[in-house]
Amino acid sequence: MSALPTAEPACADRPTAPELATFIDARPRDIGEMMVGRVLPSGARRMVGPFIFFDHMGPADLPPGRGLDVRPHPHIGLATVTYLFEGEIVHRDSLGSHQAIRPGDINWMTAGCGIVHSERTGPEHRRSGSRLNGLQLWVALPAADEETAPQFHHHPADTLPSVELEGAHVRVLAGEAYGRRSPVATFSPLFYADVSLPPGCEFPLTDAYTERAAYVIDGQLSYARESAGPGRMLVFAKGAEAVLRTERGARVALIGGEPVGERHIYWNFVSSSLERIEQAKRDWRAGRFPTVPGDEREFIPLPDPA
Repeated sequence: MSALPTAEPACADRPTAPELATFIDARPRDIGEMMVGRVLPSGARRMVGPFIFFDHMGPADLPPGRGLDVRPHPHIGLATVTYLFEGEIVHRDSLGSHQAIRPGDINWMTAGCGIVHSERTGPEHRRSGSRLNGLQLWVALPAADEETAPQFHHHPADTLPSVELEGAHVRVLAGEAYGRRSPVATFSPLFYADVSLPPGCEFPLTDAYTERAAYVIDGQLSYARESAGPGRMLVFAKGAEAVLRTERGARVALIGGEPVGERHIYWNFVSSSLERIEQAKRDWRAGRFPTVPGDEREFIPLPDPA
């Protein structure tokens, strides 16, 4: 998805549990065809480990004849990670990739020195109408890998490992957690998991990483005197022993990892260097990025102010 360079408000409340560093509520953003909930970056927290961007797409009902149309746009210095609960997105990129993303799949696109991609609803779902619900995250690459060659990797749902723990069902989407390692190749230590918690569950958050957070997709979590419903992310303090509790059941996305250092972010560009971002802006404005085969006629202009 395309991010806009808008100022983000700081979180208005402070957590009462010492184990919590902060919590963040998703802010609505209109991307044209649907609303998304933007969690990262925020005024309260810019990153969790290497994760620098976190959008919850939908849930949204797209009527017949309409669909998602994120026109070709560029990225540098990051990897996009797309994961759907419902619906389908057709991914195309300047490497020539053409891939339908369906529920449970992981779509990992490494931008590195520069890539262009589009995300659209396919013709069949556009004709019939569809429902879209999913997450898109950006992972900032380590400084040594920011200019790596762009890559695209798609991992079908049945290739991702899962484990039952404390009554919860855990799918490890990227990185390593709870004794399982995802086949998704990453550039720095991180974890990303989809966890379904049954009613009355008490689930231990992994302590294997410096920075960790839990985002509520559905249901309700409780932590000390804090409550978290859909759209809220709990960010945990370094070294805290954390147990997630739910009375009614919940589905959560867990993310975290080791910090990669401060990053600048402008629109779809992430870099440790402001000059590199300025160069990317000039390159996109001048048409020096590659085009997307099969989707060459449209593009998203560089936002103002440039």
